[in-house]
Amino acid sequence: MSVEPNGRHPRPAEHRGGGAGRRPFPGPRRAAALLHHPAAAPLGLLAAGLAGAAYLYARDPHLPGQALPFCPWRRLTGLQCPGCGGTRMAYDLLHGDLAAAWHDNAALLLALPFVAAWFAVRLRHGLAGRRWRLRMGPRAVTALLAAAALWTVGRNLL
Repeated sequence: MSVEPNGRHPRPAEHRGGGAGRRPFPGPRRAAALLHHPAAAPLGLLAAGLAGAAYLYARDPHLPGQALPFCPWRRLTGLQCPGCGGTRMAYDLLHGDLAAAWHDNAALLLALPFVAAWFAVRLRHGLAGRRWRLRMGPRAVTALLAAAALWTVGRNLL
């Protein structure tokens, strides 16, 4: 065994930074850094959405007895909230029935392209290593809340 110029014996290969003894998984610090990467949240949301879509594809929310979420607001009051019908709408979209999706929740169907654009921008920025947040001013928030309130009142009266 040779001695390095600093007078120490060289470390075996498994203790150096690479080679045959390298651990197959990242250390805890590396894993924590990956969770804080700007693309982690959008990619996690994409994975959860795909898993949810696969689960929903096989279950018809129009039929009773399906293991699907329910609306607590509708259970308590009997009235539909702005999101009621969203699960049925998603099921109908997955099966290519646009008319039925429109009937289930027209407001969510109209909002879907905007949500998709927001997600695409966030994912693009995240994959580039940049953080991006949707910033809405008070007028935009007021308009969004007013539209949701009008939709709720309108669909419960008609």
